[in-house]
Amino acid sequence: MRMGTANTYDSALQNLYARQSDLATQQEKITSGKNIIRASDDPTGAANAERALTRLSLVATEQRALGAQVNSITMAESTLGGAVDLVKDIRDLVVSAGNGALNASDRALMAQQMTGLRNQLLGLANKQDTNGTPLFGGLGSASNPFTDSAAGLKFEGISGQKASTVVSIPGAMDGQAVWMNVLSGNGTFDIALNASNTGTVSTDPGQVVSLTSLTGDNYSVTFKVDATTNAATYDVKNTTDGASMSTGNAYVPGQAIQFDGISFSTAGTPAEGDVLDISNSQKTNVFAILDQAIASISDPEGGAKLNQSISLALTQIDASMTQIQAARGQAGDWMNRSDNIDSTQKDRTLQLTTEKSKAEDLDPVKGLSDFTKFNTNYTIALQSYAQIQKLTLFNYIS
Repeated sequence: MRMGTANTYDSALQNLYARQSDLATQQEKITSGKNIIRASDDPTGAANAERALTRLSLVATEQRALGAQVNSITMAESTLGGAVDLVKDIRDLVVSAGNGALNASDRALMAQQMTGLRNQLLGLANKQDTNGTPLFGGLGSASNPFTDSAAGLKFEGISGQKASTVVSIPGAMDGQAVWMNVLSGNGTFDIALNASNTGTVSTDPGQVVSLTSLTGDNYSVTFKVDATTNAATYDVKNTTDGASMSTGNAYVPGQAIQFDGISFSTAGTPAEGDVLDISNSQKTNVFAILDQAIASISDPEGGAKLNQSISLALTQIDASMTQIQAARGQAGDWMNRSDNIDSTQKDRTLQLTTEKSKAEDLDPVKGLSDFTKFNTNYTIALQSYAQIQKLTLFNYIS
């Protein structure tokens, strides 16, 4: 086969250009540290790297959102801790108000202190995070989820609690569940002195002694006093169906009165016709309980009514504190969950970064080895072209 000189030159030049291109491309890869400079270099690798980058961006967004949520829940947990301290201070004042040595003026001063603490507690319930979002707004609310009025405290937010996910925790707590859903009395039934009572009889909040015997009905206990002996008896009536349950029961101060699965202890001396009204517990709220306690302590009458109110207030305040502490525990659980989420997301970030690196990053050792190889090939191509240029007939004509 015969080849022309021009054809030989063209072939050598094409080879030289190819080697030069390979060398330039490898030099660009070494300089950038990337094995893929353009998608055309490796479409599959470029697609894998792009997917990893997209996922990394999503994880970063989720982490920023989680950080904001953690800040809010951390603030909520701290706020609930402060709320527990305030409720404890109020409880101490209620206990002190039961001291028989205090007069009406002393109790009025204590009630004033309790009012100040109660208002501080309301401020905590309406506290906002650094972004101006209420910590206890539930699923959404105005700047102040709790409004105070003559009719009582009202929750203006949307009741409900956002659920945690595998990458997030709630950014606010349900104020309805934290502050509002407290049961009156002992949580099952409520004992109240009838407004017409004139004696000194009072009771404790009572307790459930048999769940299977509970009826859920309302009752009244009416006292009768013998005019001659001053011996007191009581009758028990079911006010729900109007049935008389027992009559002429001997009243002994300090002895428990028990029927239909409920029991309560009494103190003091009843007057003729004094009545204890027993009803099912109703939903109330922390602030209504405190308002009731403040009003009772402020009442200058004192006596049996004060004793009854203080006993009831302590039980209900304890129930309120338990509810707030439970909410604080829930916030703590979310904070622990956020640590686990953060750890998982960091692992995902490392994995995706590794995948992206494998797809597009250049192996330095291999890159330098390839550069040396391409440089050698280019040098050989240059030398080969130089030799080919000498292969002309004119070099041999004398």
